[in-house]
Amino acid sequence: MVSKEFLRQIEGYGLTTAQILYRIPDHPGVLQTYLWQEYDLAPRFPVLHDFLAFWERELDGPLHSVRVSHSCLIKPAEFRAVNGVLTLH
Repeated sequence: MVSKEFLRQIEGYGLTTAQILYRIPDHPGVLQTYLWQEYDLAPRFPVLHDFLAFWERELDGPLHSVRVSHSCLIKPAEFRAVNGVLTLH
């Protein structure tokens, strides 16, 4: 059985990391950091946008800034079909 993460990578998803800075509700002058990591499609980042919409709708800490990095773990040149089986004893 193939993992869900591998199938997403084949479909073009890459590992996305977001550093989210938000204000603590009781102390608005203090910033807190939250790291979020998920497979997402660059450059639109629909999964990240859904998460940020959930954050703004459900959580009390208002967002200050979001820094995003993205990496395609499987690139087209790195994935190729192989014919045959090699058995080692």
